[in-house]
Amino acid sequence: MLGSVRAACKAAGRPQASHYRRHRRSPKPDRPVRERKAQPRALSPAERATVRSVLNSPTFADMAPAGVYHELLDEGVHLCSTSTMYRILHAHDEVRERRRQAVHPARVKPELVATQPNQCWSWDITKLHGPAKWSYYHLYVIIDIYSRYVVGWLIAGTESKVLAEQLLADTVGKQDINRAQLTIHADNGSSMASKPVAFLLADLGVTKSHSRPHTSNDNPFSEAHFRTLKYRPDFPATFGSIADARAFCRRFFSWYNTEHYHSGVAWLHPIDVHYGRAETVRAARADVLNAAYARNPDRFVNKPPEPTALPTAAWINKPLEETAGTPTVSQ
Repeated sequence: MLGSVRAACKAAGRPQASHYRRHRRSPKPDRPVRERKAQPRALSPAERATVRSVLNSPTFADMAPAGVYHELLDEGVHLCSTSTMYRILHAHDEVRERRRQAVHPARVKPELVATQPNQCWSWDITKLHGPAKWSYYHLYVIIDIYSRYVVGWLIAGTESKVLAEQLLADTVGKQDINRAQLTIHADNGSSMASKPVAFLLADLGVTKSHSRPHTSNDNPFSEAHFRTLKYRPDFPATFGSIADARAFCRRFFSWYNTEHYHSGVAWLHPIDVHYGRAETVRAARADVLNAAYARNPDRFVNKPPEPTALPTAAWINKPLEETAGTPTVSQ
């Protein structure tokens, strides 16, 4: 038998030791399943229910098990050890805050639409670096979300609810806003959510709207506008004085409103859209394109060229069922 095993292993190219190791193992007997005996020192189900009831009672619901243990001990009562209290709570997933917690209701997502100028404004405050470390100037900007026209701005040395109130009042007056015509959207900064601003808007008949906490996407127009401001080639790393900052902003906002070709409003200037000159400019562009088509129709394969169409609406958080064709927020 030994010779035949050796010959077979040699013929198969298999080590003889491997053959014996794999084929001569004795199967291990199954271990008998032991029944777990109840611990004689353990609490009975009734006692465990009593401990849980005491821990969740109004008197002890806001206390840690160690505190409950020692307070009961001072009252002459011993139910179980602190570790047993934790085991009982853990068995019912109650090793956590056991009181009923008051929670703030979820903030409603703002959904605002503007189909013409002066229906919805967005405003915010950003910091501009001053000449010294930790010195800043505060730039307040109000932008119309439909036309992207900056309707009001100011620079101050501090962020102030009084200045915000003054800027809003002056801008509403300059734009000749009627009651119930305008919604003003902002985030939850101290100036934006202040009582003077809220009272002013209520007196003017202007609806106020706020972003949800920690949700910058709820104020996209102001955020995108500040990005355009700070990524300009001539935007300085620091401003030497507040007068320098004001001079720069005068140049920037004049360029932005009157010379900037804005992709969000069909490559028109914001001032033309805001003051109703958009169709006149588009008609002039159409005449140029029609003349180009008449000269060389073969260069336009699919159809005669047309100027870019002005979006019919601008949204802050467009509803999901109407997401198709959402205007792009760009600056």
